[in-house]
Amino acid sequence: MIIETHELSFQFNKYHKLLDKVSIQVPEKSIYGFLGPNGAGKSTTIRLITGLLGEQNPGEISLFGKPLQEQLPFAFSQIGCIIETPTLYAHLTGLEHLKFVAKLQDTNDSKFNEVLDLVGLDHAKNIKSKKYSLGMKQRLSIAMALINDPKLLILDEPVNGLDPQGIIEIRLLLQKLNREKGITIFISSHILAEVEKLCTHVGILHNGILQFQGTMNELKAKNSQASIVVEVANLDQHLNIIQQQYPDCIQISENEIQLKFSSKEEIPSFVNFLAQHNISVYKIQPQGGLEEWFIDLTKQIKTL
Repeated sequence: MIIETHELSFQFNKYHKLLDKVSIQVPEKSIYGFLGPNGAGKSTTIRLITGLLGEQNPGEISLFGKPLQEQLPFAFSQIGCIIETPTLYAHLTGLEHLKFVAKLQDTNDSKFNEVLDLVGLDHAKNIKSKKYSLGMKQRLSIAMALINDPKLLILDEPVNGLDPQGIIEIRLLLQKLNREKGITIFISSHILAEVEKLCTHVGILHNGILQFQGTMNELKAKNSQASIVVEVANLDQHLNIIQQQYPDCIQISENEIQLKFSSKEEIPSFVNFLAQHNISVYKIQPQGGLEEWFIDLTKQIKTL
């Protein structure tokens, strides 16, 4: 495992426990989504993993298969990390930022052009960062984290505040780094749908407790129900026929219905049913996804 913790706990005082025995395992070359609402303890976990909160004895932390304390500060030659909002100097260009970081880390400067091209900022390397968009600033921060050619990239809420286009750009960039460079990526987020699209593995943190950990497919298997919205022609003429066969069918608009199935394998037979009755279908849209699973998981915990 690239990152492994055992019963990681942390509290600021005896009344405020942020983490309670959190054990995570991040496989090599995975994209691990650390998911949870704001205040769940994600940033605290990252600070502990990176040795920034070391005054307590929080539990066992290993990086690259060895205890963290035995590797400080040398482990960071293999790690790129951005915690919360990246700090940039408005008067420096993109290229000057990379030169600054390389000097601090005593890193070879031969990778500047490669890294800038990788994050899609080669065209803006001589432009001051104050003129960068928020998405460009985020990509520059990732470029700075890549200067030391890391095996592990740790990102805390990297798409926070970005517009939809910026979110897509960061997602594609991270997938490219993982696929082409073999970099293991540990990313915290509260944006449920984005974790679903990006990550291979996921850990769900709620109230300081790890509620789920596994692959994305394993998470999907925990809630195999499938919910869809279907738009058909002349619904008023066909609603009774559909409800006779599918009594849980609910009309939600003039020509749209919503149905829930025990599994997605039932959807094709439903589509065949509509075709057999000459009911024209204009749209079939999946509902739910990771957000629904997360809500279900946290509800289950509260009722225990």
